[in-house]
Amino acid sequence: MSEPSSVLVVGASAAGLATVESLRRGGYRGTITVVGEEEHAPYDRPPLSKQVLSGSWEAERSRLRTETALAETDAEFVLADPAVRLDPADRTVHTASGRTLRAEALVLATGLRPKRLPAPDTAGVHVLRTLDDSLRLRAELPRARNVVVVGDGVLGSEIAATALGMKSDVTLVGLQDAPMADQLGPRVAGMLGELHTERGVRLRPRAGVEALEADHGRVRAVRLETGETLPADAVVVAIGATPATDWLADSGLRLEDGVVCDSRCRAAEGVYAVGDVARWHHEGLDRSVRLENRTNATEQARTVAANLLGADRPYAPVPHFWTDQFDAKIQVHGVPHPDAEVTILEGDPAERRFVARYTRQGAPVAVLGWNRPKQVRTHRREILDTFSVPALAPN
Repeated sequence: MSEPSSVLVVGASAAGLATVESLRRGGYRGTITVVGEEEHAPYDRPPLSKQVLSGSWEAERSRLRTETALAETDAEFVLADPAVRLDPADRTVHTASGRTLRAEALVLATGLRPKRLPAPDTAGVHVLRTLDDSLRLRAELPRARNVVVVGDGVLGSEIAATALGMKSDVTLVGLQDAPMADQLGPRVAGMLGELHTERGVRLRPRAGVEALEADHGRVRAVRLETGETLPADAVVVAIGATPATDWLADSGLRLEDGVVCDSRCRAAEGVYAVGDVARWHHEGLDRSVRLENRTNATEQARTVAANLLGADRPYAPVPHFWTDQFDAKIQVHGVPHPDAEVTILEGDPAERRFVARYTRQGAPVAVLGWNRPKQVRTHRREILDTFSVPALAPN
């Protein structure tokens, strides 16, 4: 399609904002409208489980742009009014308040919704996805002697580390053998588990939750499938999230663990998806991919903006994520499959300062740095061929 005269971005997220700014940097002068579910202007999510939760940042600091900077985008931000229905044929979005918004091009950036335990609403039980979630939990943690974090992925592990620093007794419960085992593989995840244990987090690996126990509507304990009962003044559920696509159920778009797109992140004519909600065809890997991380939100938005402005560019990134827990800064480029062979390239795991390469079926698939941010970026080049699009590869 030719350059659209108007663009509607559904989702006032990091991906949504990056789409707006990339369009403007690309010279786009048309009308841009951004619809957001929350009342807040776009903010950064990674600090929610760390700096904002700990109180070292006030909420305002998590904002991605000042009011002045947002005004300079010359985009209209419609906040606290979630989209509830999409008609892709004429690219019309209906919102909860009754607004009807139409544009020549749509960009879907609605992100994720956190999964919850199948239990009645109980005081003291939290999820952490939004800024308001983080602030509610922050207000409760100083009064909570015993905190149980359910879910030992990236988010749960970060929350456990932060809560321990707020003087709570923390237990991290999860189905994996060690924290973040699915993301880091057994060797490095084992090291992360050792770090948590040394700092005072009690780990309960390979343990599911059977039930929450409450007293007068407030959580008091977590009963595990192993038979153990953990005292709990606060429980944080971090068992994953699902793409926020419920409002698209009758849209006719293909929805399979996200909005299914082609390699250009296009879900239908004039309709694109970016960020956590987008599942697209990665031409380098020749398979469908959906990534949940901050880096992807920005990089994918840049590609979508370029394609809206007339480019014909596949999105084929090297996946990248990072996590900060205690004094460990772990950065990953690529996809470190749990069954990959791990080789230490430099540094010493005993000192918790090293770079590792993951190899699978003879091909390097990821590099990981533990407190080695500069060095891991240097080694990133070793995996570029694994993710490159053949047609775009240098001769």
